[in-house]
Amino acid sequence: MIFSGFIFLLPAAGAVGGVLAAAGVPSLLGFGATGIAAGTAAAGMMSASAIASGGGVVAGGVVATMQSIGAAGLTAGMAATAATVGGCAGAAANRFLDDER
Repeated sequence: MIFSGFIFLLPAAGAVGGVLAAAGVPSLLGFGATGIAAGTAAAGMMSASAIASGGGVVAGGVVATMQSIGAAGLTAGMAATAATVGGCAGAAANRFLDDER
């Protein structure tokens, strides 16, 4: 029972971390407000996506979504999804650590 008195800490940290990661990762990869930066991982992803789809980036695909986040930030729905996934990961970690007595 490592975290028995603080059962809410890891899920809460996971929720916050999930939102921060979802908002920050696109920028770190090279997706930005002015477009995709040359020579970055984002540029490689865009190239691979365009080649795979026959010459264009698929609307609603990973690259388009990441560029949207990089340019405008997370929508409320995206933030809620990221918080939910992060919170579930934190709850799973808490459960795992609690079982490790």
